[in-house]
Amino acid sequence: MIVAAAPPLLVEHGSAVTTLQIAKAAGIGEATIFRAFADKDELLDACVAAALRNDHVLAELDAVPLDQPLAARLTEAAASLHAYLDRLGAVIGAVHASGRGGRGEPGDRSVTGDRATATERTHRAVIRLLEPDRASLRLPPEQLAVIFLGILFGRRGAPGGAETPTETLVDVFLHGVVDTAAGAR
Repeated sequence: MIVAAAPPLLVEHGSAVTTLQIAKAAGIGEATIFRAFADKDELLDACVAAALRNDHVLAELDAVPLDQPLAARLTEAAASLHAYLDRLGAVIGAVHASGRGGRGEPGDRSVTGDRATATERTHRAVIRLLEPDRASLRLPPEQLAVIFLGILFGRRGAPGGAETPTETLVDVFLHGVVDTAAGAR
């Protein structure tokens, strides 16, 4: 309940958010926070760890109907993944913007292990979306899932802040970059 109430406040106030603000948002007394967490830093670490968890986006990916056309499945998946990345980036960015990093080092197994598990679970979810079309795919779904996720995640650092629409990314992923109709003219 505490960790669920904190992220919107973190995004709004950064790590300057007070435990009193978090307690009010959670509908509890401030002292309750300190019964659950040793200090505010431990609470912020828990918020980052919760943001890294991708259970919500995995549930959304699992809910994508497999009887839809492949383009529709991938567009829905991309929208869910982008929303997850936006939430994750907002929480982590808010915590780190003030110069405060997590207590663990970048190689800390608790952080990298969570990230590796989340990445693997996401990869498997995308494979599931590609699987119904296995016979018509040029590459195995396992390899295509890596490429698809690379395209989606790579778009986040586009020069000039340009954002390519999700539908365009899916179209290029499925049909390539060459306009075969133009080449036939």
